[in-house]
Amino acid sequence: MNKFVARQPILDRHKTIFAYELLFRSGLENFFHSDEPTQASSIVVDSVLLHGIKSLAGKEKAFLNVTQDILVRQFATCLPKEQAVIEILETVEPNDQVIDACKALKQNGYLIALDDFVESEKIKPLIRLADFIKVDFKTTPEWICRYLVEQYAPSGIKMLAEKVETHEQFHDAMGMGYSYFQGYFFCRPEILFGRDIPAYKLNYLLLLREINREEPDLAKVENVLKRETSLTYKLLRYLNSAAFAFVGEIKSIRHALSLLGLKEIRKWTSLVSLACMADDKPDEVVVNSVVRGKFCENLAVHVRLENRSTELFLMGLLSMMDAILERPLDEILEELPISSDVKLALLNGTNLFRYVYELVLAYERGNWNRTAQFAAAMRVAESSITQAYIDAVRWGQKIFSIPVRRPHTDERLTRFSY
Repeated sequence: MNKFVARQPILDRHKTIFAYELLFRSGLENFFHSDEPTQASSIVVDSVLLHGIKSLAGKEKAFLNVTQDILVRQFATCLPKEQAVIEILETVEPNDQVIDACKALKQNGYLIALDDFVESEKIKPLIRLADFIKVDFKTTPEWICRYLVEQYAPSGIKMLAEKVETHEQFHDAMGMGYSYFQGYFFCRPEILFGRDIPAYKLNYLLLLREINREEPDLAKVENVLKRETSLTYKLLRYLNSAAFAFVGEIKSIRHALSLLGLKEIRKWTSLVSLACMADDKPDEVVVNSVVRGKFCENLAVHVRLENRSTELFLMGLLSMMDAILERPLDEILEELPISSDVKLALLNGTNLFRYVYELVLAYERGNWNRTAQFAAAMRVAESSITQAYIDAVRWGQKIFSIPVRRPHTDERLTRFSY
């Protein structure tokens, strides 16, 4: 049985990561068909234990959907209570067995969330045990969204707005008093007409432009780096991280460039330029872009594009650039000398790169039916997709494993010279 596993971020009011919801294909009622409910339930828990919550959620909390069978058979107690949030599906019948199971989870220190919440008399016993109530902003009328906050937030329950797709919805939910937010609003730009790129961000865009030329001039790359001290600092810090594991001192920018080689230079500079351009955006925009880029790259061998893996990495990395720069994506791509295949894929064209991109988007969002369709069309094994995603998430965590900050003007970097 192939196990698909993906994650969706949950942000707080400051747009910083609070948790991830972990999604599994096998074990959920809509996607797993078996006459034996114990088998269906055990696959969900087994998937978590197989991959490890920390591999998918890092140090953050992990929301996990559970069926009635998981609750009653107490499979949820196999999950780490310090990190797991037990998310009770709306399809769970709140009978005496379910209530007793939830009480036992609470006594053992677990947090409980109610998914796709709809107020009713029969669900009241679960409300008294809930730490989070999730409200679907796509299907719930606005007045009910507001009423639910007024009704339950005063009792200490944290209200979570899910399927928040636009910044307008995010701001509305903030105004209503919601504490947490889930959806793709942070991936989409708030474009202001005629908005200019700030001068310091222009350096990062120039770096992207230069490094992606067919034959980049490393002297020009070095000059761009020298104009932006914070960018140089961050690049060297990344080189010094576990993701690269170089032995010995890096003595200069040119030395760093010579160590990497052109393929890795392109990936490295694209990654850090993106992070720098997004320094006023939610961390998840950068993290998701990096993971998406690596996910695309990891799939290259499975779609017979091994020799174009760097382009696939860049495609994933640039896919959220409109949200980062708050400009239309077509304008941004027009300014970058990237391959026509990448541009066509990101601008809704039709080619193999686009199929890879659609597969990646479907997987990230837990749209397992669509994922399976693209996997079949490209003849990619489902297990290979899952492993490519898990490896990308772990790589992204390694990339951001050390804090990156701007140095003070009088601060010396003891390991590097310029």
